Amino acid sequence: MRRTLTDSTFLRFYASLLVALIVTFGLALFSFLMVDRVRQEHYREDLVTGPLALLSDLVSRQPLSQRDEWLASMASTLGMPLGLFELDELSLDYFERARLRDNRPVIEATDDGWRSLYQLPHSQWVLAARINSLNEMQLRGITEVLRSWLSGESEEVQNRRLHRVKRQFQLPVGLYTTAPTDVDPIQATRLDAGEVVVRLETGLSALYIHARVGPDRWLRIGPLPTFESMPLSLALALLIMVLVTLAGAIYLIVWSVEGRVGRLERAATKIAAGHLNARVRVDSNDFLGRLGMALNGMAVQVQSLLRSQQEMIRAVSHELRTPVARIRFAVQMLEDISRDDVARRQLEGIDKDIAELDRLIDEILTYAKLDSENAQGVSLKTESLECRALAWRVVDTLSPLHPHLTLSVADGDELEVEAEPRYLQRAVQNLVANACRHAERRVQVKIHREPRAIRIDVEDDGPGVPEKDRIAIFKPFARLDDSRTRRSGGYGLGLSIVQKIMAWHGGNVVVDRSESLGGARFSLLLPIHARGAIHPLTFDEPQTDA
Repeated sequence: MRRTLTDSTFLRFYASLLVALIVTFGLALFSFLMVDRVRQEHYREDLVTGPLALLSDLVSRQPLSQRDEWLASMASTLGMPLGLFELDELSLDYFERARLRDNRPVIEATDDGWRSLYQLPHSQWVLAARINSLNEMQLRGITEVLRSWLSGESEEVQNRRLHRVKRQFQLPVGLYTTAPTDVDPIQATRLDAGEVVVRLETGLSALYIHARVGPDRWLRIGPLPTFESMPLSLALALLIMVLVTLAGAIYLIVWSVEGRVGRLERAATKIAAGHLNARVRVDSNDFLGRLGMALNGMAVQVQSLLRSQQEMIRAVSHELRTPVARIRFAVQMLEDISRDDVARRQLEGIDKDIAELDRLIDEILTYAKLDSENAQGVSLKTESLECRALAWRVVDTLSPLHPHLTLSVADGDELEVEAEPRYLQRAVQNLVANACRHAERRVQVKIHREPRAIRIDVEDDGPGVPEKDRIAIFKPFARLDDSRTRRSGGYGLGLSIVQKIMAWHGGNVVVDRSESLGGARFSLLLPIHARGAIHPLTFDEPQTDA
């Protein structure tokens, strides 16, 4: 069955990229059209500024009564409509009026083309001309106006007027005493005959206009620029802008997907670390949303199963205490009334087994409690502990129980760590007790600081732990010796409890070979952090290579 857009991550991702491409293409097209329009307006302004300025100056020199007649004659010569309007008659905004005051043309779009406005110097009259583009007839007409304006005047007057045309009217015009050499023979003959010659430069990039002024002067107007296609630099700039916009849009889309996947990853990492109360925030019904709901459901199911298992273990352990207490009471009564030495020895053995069973129940309850509180995300109430003092308390407690062993704490600096006092002492005590069961003569505790952790090493001179078994020994009820003799004692829960305690503190426990004593070395790694805050500590080395 086909999935809808809201239910499919792929379709949403694809649709988002498609929308980003369409928007980017539209932005690029709009930018191109806007830039091209601005360039066209700028080109028109440059093209008509000179001719309009010249015509405005000439019409301002005409008597007011003769201006209409002069404009009609000039319109016929140039081939474009001309007219005069008072400034107040025109509907112009503030910026258009400012352009006119600055001797700049105003170009307005009309139904049949473009109308160019230019204000007469020192006057409230505005010259209006319909100039869409300067054709050959208009160019010839403007040249005739210039030639008639310069003809018959002295060289000084001509130079002064040319200077004014260049500076004030912004026309590229020059007067030369030699004939132009960049015209062909036919154009040269037409120049000698008094005609105006329009020459298009090779490459179609500029126009030049030539005319003869008197017997020994030649007028040249140009170069007049033609409208060129968009420059390569501007096209590259637009392309880069489009690519940057597209890259930003794709980045935002991928970033949103990556953020959602990152939330799933963080939740899965927390659940894998034993924090089964972690959940994923689900805000859609697509594939990632359904994956988040499945992950939440899995966590709930695992948490429920684990809680049921732990409750059963606690219930069984508690229920075992009553019959164990009754058996112990009965054994003690039999010891009191029995006079047979063989029977008394048997009863003492039964009493020891009952005590061992009682300790096993305590271990199971402790393990179940740690597992439950860790899975439910219960926060530890930590305080600052001096590690060396804690280690000495453990050594002093266990030394009387193992008179054949030498238990010691290596000298070193005073080191403090943030931890839960009871659980941390339990972890150190379990490791020391485990070392005492396997040591031949000596057990030593070493404490030192590492870059990101406080390290507590418990070493012995026993047989050590084979490398292949260094992971298995932390599993509940795991034993290196599969026999039923329980030669080394213990129940296989001590190291599992240590691992649970360290995981709850955000630390780790690792096992390796002791370099100084030759036996096993168990190490507690506690992270250094702000007081009252427990943060997980990760290590590059695996659990078996501490």
